[in-house]
Amino acid sequence: MSFDAYMRVVAAKARNEGVRESTIQQMLSDLTPNSRVIELDRAQPGTPTRSGFAPMAPYIATHVDTARISGAKRTLSSLPDGGRAVSQKYGVPIEIVIAIFGHETNYGSYTGDFDLARSLATLAWEGRRRDMFESELIALLKIADKGYPRAQLKGSWAGAFGYPQFMPSIYLRLAVDGDGDGRANIWSNRADALASIANYFRDAGWRTGQPWGVRATIPAGFNRASVGSTLASPVCGRVHERHSQWKTVREWRALGIQPRAPIGDDVLAALFEPDGPSAPGYLLTGNYRVITEYNCSNYYALSVGLLADEIAR
Repeated sequence: MSFDAYMRVVAAKARNEGVRESTIQQMLSDLTPNSRVIELDRAQPGTPTRSGFAPMAPYIATHVDTARISGAKRTLSSLPDGGRAVSQKYGVPIEIVIAIFGHETNYGSYTGDFDLARSLATLAWEGRRRDMFESELIALLKIADKGYPRAQLKGSWAGAFGYPQFMPSIYLRLAVDGDGDGRANIWSNRADALASIANYFRDAGWRTGQPWGVRATIPAGFNRASVGSTLASPVCGRVHERHSQWKTVREWRALGIQPRAPIGDDVLAALFEPDGPSAPGYLLTGNYRVITEYNCSNYYALSVGLLADEIAR
């Protein structure tokens, strides 16, 4: 199917979902495929091999460095109430919210400059993941229907946008108005963006009062095979296969593993030693899994948690 013919199909579906004709014309009428977007998409890795994992330490060193910690603390100190209102309303620590903000867009300094309509239309038409990107394109049209101009609707080549790098469907479901002006402007309004990130985490099941995880001391000679997990997670399986069985912190203590920060004895946790027995190990809670829902990566989730800890110091 030609690109123009496919855009007519998308337009018809958007009409059926209530998008105004003027919005459809504004967003779709002059689009052409973006070859650069197709190149970037095809350059993405396919199914990962089981040839091992890259070391975690270098990633942490570049993502939880002095510049990012300083930027996080500046952001926190600039909030009128130190972020307390957001934490109290959504039950998510402001340090976690700011760590996400820092990882996604370096505290808002770069949010992407691809025309979202053109990118999503290209990815949907190209067809490798048509259902997903067609749905996101129609969601974008619904955002535009709220009065946001196409010139503002810019982001990454894959369709994420704004300070939190939400996809359009996530924006429609979870973006919130953080400052009471009646708009959920995650493109340039920091209050809206931080509240929206917190709302995402609350929706994903963040447990108030629990850490994401803690460093742990593992005794010499500990039998790691005895706590290996045989469960296959249907989501982010490549991430969770690296974690142990779930046990309460009390049970981990009985096995000689000692948390190095406060955590309740009844909290369920999994052991994770990303770079092996001679490197730092962690007890991860269910809140760590919430971070992986934002980005399905141990590298990302661990660096977010560690950055949040640095912000809180």
